[in-house]
Amino acid sequence: MTSLEVLDFSGLMNTFDSSYTARGIMVGNMTNLCNLRIVDLTYSLSYGNITKILEGLPWCSSNRLNKLHLGSNNISGKLPDRIGKFAGIVELDLSYNHLTGVVPSEIDFSVCQLGPLFPAWLQSQEDIDKLDISSTGSLPEKIGALSLEYLTLSFNNFKGHIPVSVCELNLNMLSLDNNNFEGELPQCLRVSELIILRNNKFSGMFPSFFQASNGLKVMDLSRNKFTGILPIWLEDLRELQFLRLSYNMFSGTIPPNIGNLRNLNVLDIAGNSFSGGLPLSLINLTGMTTNCTVKQAINLSQGYLLVVTKHQERYYKYGSLPTETSIDLSSNKLTGVIPEEIVSLDALKNLNLSCNYLSGKIPENLGIIKSLESIDLSRNKLSGEIPSSISNLTALSYLDLSYNNLTGVIPLGPQLNSLYSANPNIYGGNSGLCGPPLQKNCSSNHTSPQEEIR
Repeated sequence: MTSLEVLDFSGLMNTFDSSYTARGIMVGNMTNLCNLRIVDLTYSLSYGNITKILEGLPWCSSNRLNKLHLGSNNISGKLPDRIGKFAGIVELDLSYNHLTGVVPSEIDFSVCQLGPLFPAWLQSQEDIDKLDISSTGSLPEKIGALSLEYLTLSFNNFKGHIPVSVCELNLNMLSLDNNNFEGELPQCLRVSELIILRNNKFSGMFPSFFQASNGLKVMDLSRNKFTGILPIWLEDLRELQFLRLSYNMFSGTIPPNIGNLRNLNVLDIAGNSFSGGLPLSLINLTGMTTNCTVKQAINLSQGYLLVVTKHQERYYKYGSLPTETSIDLSSNKLTGVIPEEIVSLDALKNLNLSCNYLSGKIPENLGIIKSLESIDLSRNKLSGEIPSSISNLTALSYLDLSYNNLTGVIPLGPQLNSLYSANPNIYGGNSGLCGPPLQKNCSSNHTSPQEEIR
């Protein structure tokens, strides 16, 4: 019997007398049936408590059991959390019983094939505030009929415009990333804390409804088709900790007072057409300093934020966001100099200003930012010598200064030597550089930065 895989006692309600019901025969005698895949007790139990019945199921088959039918019985009680321990169940029938209680306020349908119509029972559940239907395949209709606060539709193949019914929701979190949505966002959207729209085909100007979202902490609009300039009122979203607008078609200058977003940990506007200089107000981003006050972790729901650093995509759980600090302004049309004052961001881990038209010198005291793990200043018009202070960056694991107009002796140090060994191109395209580790001797009028210090 221990090898039994299918147990079907359905329809036996009138076959046994009260002392030999299916409940009396099997529930409690099933604990060793570890190979069970299907249990069908439909119309077979004259009475019973749902908790005790579930306790009688073989725990050793929790991952193997995939069909459990308990419909049309006289089962009573509240559905216990224990049922969630049977992770392999794909078909559950509890219909026509006397169960009590409420549907949980958080429901996760991710990786299920839900839709295109919402089940009637789900539409009537007014107390559900978190719904995850990511990776489900189709967008349910009338989604606005629910009283949702958290909605995740990630990793589907949803197309077209997002339904206007979403505007009926007063959301704390909206995650629509990795779909094929297109068109402009409804200006009636209300999202208060977190919005993730990356990897879609949304278009239009920067959404104006954000102006009323003063409590917004996370905004990721990356890899869409948004156009136009960034509004001045963006600086009023003072609670923002994560701002990612990369790889759209934004243009104009970076808002001069973007430094008013003092809580920012991540600023990523790479891959647009921003022009003009780097705003000096960047030095006011105290969220990237060691003096930053401890912020409440963003932990609104299960999910991840994406940060690009060291030319790699890294995913962080919402709650761990404050541990990452990054400025990525790469692949734009920025001009002017890198302000020396940027070294005040002494908790910055990633600085990427590559593929612009920046000129002038690399900040002399860049090495003061001991937290730096990644520096990419490649493909600009930077000149002068590489500051010796970068040899002090012991946490540095990525460096690219290639294709500039840098001159003079290259600083030496264990960390820099190791980085060059891993990637000999980090200084490439700078014909004026000389000395080790390059195979180019310096003329007598070139003195190494280390020798100048002595």
